Amino acid sequence: MMIRVSIVLPLILIVGCRADRDDALTSADGSRSSGTQAIAVQLQLNWFPDVQHGGYYAALVHGFYEQQGLQVTIRPGGPGVPVVTQVASGRVPFGVAGAENVLLGWPQQAQTVGLMAPLQHSPRCIMVHEQSGIRSLDQLENVTLAISSSSLFSLYLQQRLPLDGVRIVPYSGNVAPFLLDQRYAQQAFVFSEPLVAAAQGSRPHALMVSDLGYNPYASVLIARPRMLEDHPDVVARMVRASIQGWTKYLADPEPTNRYLAERNRDVDPEILRSGVTAMQDLCRMDRPDEQIFGQMTLDRWQALHDQLIEVQALEPDAVDPAAVFTNDFLPAD
Repeated sequence: MMIRVSIVLPLILIVGCRADRDDALTSADGSRSSGTQAIAVQLQLNWFPDVQHGGYYAALVHGFYEQQGLQVTIRPGGPGVPVVTQVASGRVPFGVAGAENVLLGWPQQAQTVGLMAPLQHSPRCIMVHEQSGIRSLDQLENVTLAISSSSLFSLYLQQRLPLDGVRIVPYSGNVAPFLLDQRYAQQAFVFSEPLVAAAQGSRPHALMVSDLGYNPYASVLIARPRMLEDHPDVVARMVRASIQGWTKYLADPEPTNRYLAERNRDVDPEILRSGVTAMQDLCRMDRPDEQIFGQMTLDRWQALHDQLIEVQALEPDAVDPAAVFTNDFLPAD
């Protein structure tokens, strides 16, 4: 697990803690922004800084936010950090969240909108040993499976797979049990645990949960609807710079990886380097000749909506999938 990386900048976007309060943009001298000075905003992560956030950090490292007239503070997340609630309430203007959390927030009056999805394919996987001979999720049988029993992908997986002879145990949060037992499988992110296990002499094989059709957008940049209405120019600049950051990170990750490693002694530079390789495929657009980087589709949001209903995490008609995302702020070129 990575320690938090704090980026402290002198400027703050002050937003109301209540959803009915106006946002107040501040500039370098603390006065209300006139539109000509750098605007300070905060970006709340959903987890500790990692390659899944690499493009957002790259936008900071390479000055893309600054070029757009923004001073961005990136706030690390962690277990239990309520990103969607914080963004929906106006405590922070921007956040990073999984698509399923965006959908689940709406019936709870925590309304946010996805602006851009750098990870087009879910990084969720089940890690098995190469020696097990298991090559697809439907072949999971006669193993111990460490998984969070209440997580949405876990519910979907357990509903769709026979799991004959599978003993489900709580996920420990690390790879130590996996290293000791070749009949042990566990949940993982493809850019993390398999690389850590391999570095410790194991031969892991990743079975992508997306192969079952459960493929929510990940690391989605979100804001609340009022932010889009009141400050569309700020939103457009944030989206534009973030896309620049992701494009740069995937092409040249080393400066950003060094930035992370210098501030986090628990980060293994080699794991970061290998993680970017895994990210290349996760960030691949399905139709790169027709789509802008980060673009989302209603079909994907609708499919996820229906899957959440299937696992009884969402009530039918509780939210309109068309309302939870927009491509309107993506750059035209």
